[in-house]
Amino acid sequence: MILVTGATGNVGGELVATLVARGEPVRAVVRDPASAGLSGVEIVQADLEFPESLTSALDGIRSAFLLGGWSDMPEILRRMQRAGVARVVLLTSRCVVDGQPDNPVTRMWLDSEAAVRDSGIPWTVLRPSGYHSNALRWLPQLQAGDVVRAPWPHVAIAAIDPADIASVAATVLTEHGHDGAAHTLSGPTALTPADQIATLAHVLRRPLRYEPISDEQGRREMAGTTPAAYIDAFFRFYSEGEFDDSSVIDTVSQITGSRPRTFEQWARAHADAFG
Repeated sequence: MILVTGATGNVGGELVATLVARGEPVRAVVRDPASAGLSGVEIVQADLEFPESLTSALDGIRSAFLLGGWSDMPEILRRMQRAGVARVVLLTSRCVVDGQPDNPVTRMWLDSEAAVRDSGIPWTVLRPSGYHSNALRWLPQLQAGDVVRAPWPHVAIAAIDPADIASVAATVLTEHGHDGAAHTLSGPTALTPADQIATLAHVLRRPLRYEPISDEQGRREMAGTTPAAYIDAFFRFYSEGEFDDSSVIDTVSQITGSRPRTFEQWARAHADAFG
């Protein structure tokens, strides 16, 4: 049986659906089973901030998909090792590639990767670019009007469809040949915020317009939802140029045999989410 953590998230939800479609037995870890909305899988309640809550979820698990970034990654992995988990696929970020270890976001992912390497469990790391689904952060603005205001107008990101990350994860979880590998993943094209808004305008048939905002404005708008240390980390990434997320890599095609989906394809598939 395969354990999927974050089973209701952008990647985890797609991974559950992919594995079920392939006929794989899946146990989904969720915080709130009542609102999970999953079918064809075994659902177990647990919270990775509390590794002890995973005890029953790990019984009989041969492979696990694990989100990085939790407070005690070493303890989560110790529990997996003691339970006899034979393979872990860890999701981090490609910001770790040549990243600065004093950046809090990069540090979080580096620590997660160190924990899985030290666990004694055969492992594979997936390091994707930003997600197409990050565009959903603009929903409140799109519901209020046709202008989207966001920072970093000149920053292009080769964003990836979470479904493509899930396809890679499903392959790595069920096939041999990936132990000890760190796969860097990207989408097919690097797009700026204006490029994405133009694509959404075309797909949604709305006269959308992108309006850049200053770093100061961006910081203020993020302050209500993002810890201060992470706000600083993101502005180091994109304002100071510490992280270039624009390079296009063909790893998805190499592993799955299918081209990664474009932002337009993702937007068409999720048009209903934008109202």
